[in-house]
Formats: sequence, structure tokens, C-alpha cells
Amino acid sequence: MEIACNVTRQVPLIADLVNMATSQRRGGVPTPCPRDADLVAAFAAAAGDRAGTDLRDDPAAGAQLAELAGELRAALLAEHAADQAARINAMIRRYRAQPYLVEDVGQPFHLHFHGQGGTRVQAMGGEFATALALIVDGYGTGRFGQCAADRCDAIYIDLTRNGSRRYCGAACTARAKTAAYRGRRRG
Repeated sequence: MEIACNVTRQVPLIADLVNMATSQRRGGVPTPCPRDADLVAAFAAAAGDRAGTDLRDDPAAGAQLAELAGELRAALLAEHAADQAARINAMIRRYRAQPYLVEDVGQPFHLHFHGQGGTRVQAMGGEFATALALIVDGYGTGRFGQCAADRCDAIYIDLTRNGSRRYCGAACTARAKTAAYRGRRRG
């Protein structure tokens, strides 16, 4: 199934926000989560110029981003599919996501789904919740998880064809493969 192009653009931002604001260990290294202005600065760099400017201009953005990240993590790592769906639906309602079609220059009509709140974080909350709903609709509920590498609690969102992703990134994949290789050589 082909998924909306906006969804594939949102996935790295969702993972970045959740991992920045909620993961205490990444890549085998303890990683303190940035808060308030530091979280805004870190996420604004990933979000791009326009969103970044809006985030930096909002004094409440840091607390709102941390709250959104917590909600996203809870939805992504919900133990049961029904719980995951309920959390995503609650976010869609909370952020008042409303889909609409847009024809950007050089692109065919595609779906946008900003939240209808007054802040950039509320708009992102609607986008992110709807993106997760579309992933569940297109791929199923098993496409979200916590990194399987030792000493890493970062999340991943798997949009691969076969749904085989188990690590948050290349560094953790390499660490896990190296540890498995060394374990086989010892034993």
C-alpha cells in the first residue's frame, strides 16, 4: 500500500521528538533529555526553518513538546493494539486534526492534516497523531517499537516493506550485530 507522502516526512520528526524528549539511553550511552529551551532548540533544528521559528517564538513550546513526546511514546509503545488505537484516537481528538488536500508546486494533490490548535506544537500534534493513524491503517499496529539493542530505549517507526526493523538506527544495528558475533565466537 502506498502511504501519504506527508506521513513519510513526519516519521523522522516523530521519532526525533520522542527520542530527544523521552529516551534516557541511546546507542548504549546515557543521554539526558533536553528540557524547555534546549528541547525547543534541538527539535527546531530538525523541524526546519518555518516550524523552528514558530517554536522558538513560543515560550510554552518546550513544555508542550515534552508533553507531546510523552503522548507519542505511550501510543507507540502501547502493549495492545486496542490501547494503541485508543491513544492515537485520543491525540487526534485532543489536537483536533483535520485533513485537507493541498496541491504544492511540483507535486500532485496530497493530504495535509494539521491540528487546529493555536500553537505550532498543537498543529504538529494533529499531524503526528494522524500520521500514526495512517501508518496503523496501512501497515498494522506492529510497526512501532523500542530499540532492541542493549542499553538503548529509543523508539523506531518501521516503514520497511517487510516490517523487519528492530533497531532505532544504524549505530544500534551495528552494535547488536557486533555483540552477537562476539558472543558466537566466545561460545
